[in-house]
Amino acid sequence: MIASVRGTVIDMGASHVVVECGGVGHLVTVTARTAATLTRGEEGFLLTTLVVREDAMTLYGFAAAPEREMFELLQTVSGLGPRLAMAVLQVLDPADVAAAVAGGDAKRLQAANGVGKRMAERMLVELKDKVASFAAPTSADAAGSGAGAADGRPGANAKGPAADADQVVGALTGLGFSEQEASAAVEEVLAADPALDTSAALRASLKALGA
Repeated sequence: MIASVRGTVIDMGASHVVVECGGVGHLVTVTARTAATLTRGEEGFLLTTLVVREDAMTLYGFAAAPEREMFELLQTVSGLGPRLAMAVLQVLDPADVAAAVAGGDAKRLQAANGVGKRMAERMLVELKDKVASFAAPTSADAAGSGAGAADGRPGANAKGPAADADQVVGALTGLGFSEQEASAAVEEVLAADPALDTSAALRASLKALGA
């Protein structure tokens, strides 16, 4: 199995990137969130999973291990294949999926394109006892990690960094949008919510652009 790829990103699309490794371009299916971590013409690294079907061999790429693990876990749900798993990760990160399952929030899962009411309910049932490791830290955990703020220990600042507007614009132009419309969309979403991190700003910008 191809577990990872590292090389120059020579092409980017709405749902894929091409990473050239040793003169061979690998077409990797990714989410917009993952695409946002890469830059055309620069070196990129992706964790990958190769899915083999009778009619195709598809390489799926992820920026972080929890995303790949959730991708594989989602496919343990009856009738949920790799494409639908990617659709879920397009709109929900692993912690979001875990929170939705733990809270019995079928509507949140239905935000993913292709996930209907029946599939969402099936996900709630079949993933119920499998998502605990993906859950975001509780407020108590955050308070505990924040206790070291005064002495500079890790976790002192529980709030994530603000969005990198240039990175979001770069990801959008890499996905085929013009720089002008990308900049306008990013400016709009950050004006509405300045607290968004880079991934959330990208998702909001894609929504604003109708993607």
